[in-house]
Amino acid sequence: MTARLGAEEEFHVLDVESGHLVPRAGELLGRIERPGFTGELQQSVVEDNSGVHDSLDGLWTDLASARRRLDATAAPLGLAVVAAGTVPLAGVEPRGVTADPRYQRMADDYRLVADEQLICSAQIHVDVPDRDTAVRAMCLISPWLPPLLALSASSPFWLGSDTGYASWRTMLWQRWPTAGPAGCHPDAADYDRTLAELIRSGVISDAGMIYHDVRPSAHQRTLELRICDACPRVETVVLVAGLFRALVHDACERLSRTDGPLCDGRHDRLRAATWRAARSGLEGALVDPVTLAPAPAPVVLTGMLAGLRPALEATGDRETVRALLEEALSVGSAAHRLRRAAQAEDLRASIDLMTAETRGERPARRPSAGSRRTTLQPDPLGGHPYAGRSTAPTPSA
Repeated sequence: MTARLGAEEEFHVLDVESGHLVPRAGELLGRIERPGFTGELQQSVVEDNSGVHDSLDGLWTDLASARRRLDATAAPLGLAVVAAGTVPLAGVEPRGVTADPRYQRMADDYRLVADEQLICSAQIHVDVPDRDTAVRAMCLISPWLPPLLALSASSPFWLGSDTGYASWRTMLWQRWPTAGPAGCHPDAADYDRTLAELIRSGVISDAGMIYHDVRPSAHQRTLELRICDACPRVETVVLVAGLFRALVHDACERLSRTDGPLCDGRHDRLRAATWRAARSGLEGALVDPVTLAPAPAPVVLTGMLAGLRPALEATGDRETVRALLEEALSVGSAAHRLRRAAQAEDLRASIDLMTAETRGERPARRPSAGSRRTTLQPDPLGGHPYAGRSTAPTPSA
């Protein structure tokens, strides 16, 4: 039976006229009818929780519908929603957090770290047989998470400046005490003891503050991916979801065939690999999880696709993931597209692009080096961009 999956997407709330981040999430949430939308730590962020799905097509339809509902609710308020790790125009406001006791405590405890939490992510949940499997699978999956970050990278700008990074959100996120690679644990009992020790130490207040790149859910029988930026294009979320489900499937299959350790415990290099992915995105080198040497991002990702072929066939996702990966490597990371738009015109052009892509609009043509604004149009298929295709383009797997 194919493991089910779901997603959580966070969206920045912007003023349409100025393009600036604004603390009006509560106003937007007060007018939206669909269940599943919630607030976050900052008053400028709205989160959507998808339903649970068997297929990538079902997930895509769900996420696209949520984005349309958000856009339709925001527009009459003079607002726009943007799925990206960061937005270019924002100001840090002390005590700008949502009026919730838990969030207020986090603001008191973490001060500037919480004040500067003006970031958004995309999180994927995949069903696992049990909590022991989830904990043991983290070790096998973790080396392959930096390439997923590179695919999602969408945060080159911070407070009006180009950071030089593809995912500056990652640099901000890693300041939290439990962010980063997950550790190795032999079973769920050992993991839960570590979690209890962290809470008892006072460094974190609850299980929800385990911010590892991958973690077992505290409330569901799922493994949760947390390393990725929010993605302007919904196709990118679907691609990441398909690859992550394949990684989980592969790990569970390997664990089912042995009771012994399958990981060497050498996770000390994972933070460096994550930094490399945050710096480069798809446009530079990544640390190859197999060779541990630098390699171009397309080489690492096509190798990953090839290695996951049996898992992708088992989940029924192979054709969709192949096609989506080809498209992602063709158009480049969101960080690259946003930076290119800003260089061609200004930061507002990049904001317009990320807003349009979140809405579902796509370039009518590939922009030339001398063009100004790119004309955008809705996806003509009106659904998953590769739904119904019997074949997929290279790369082969």
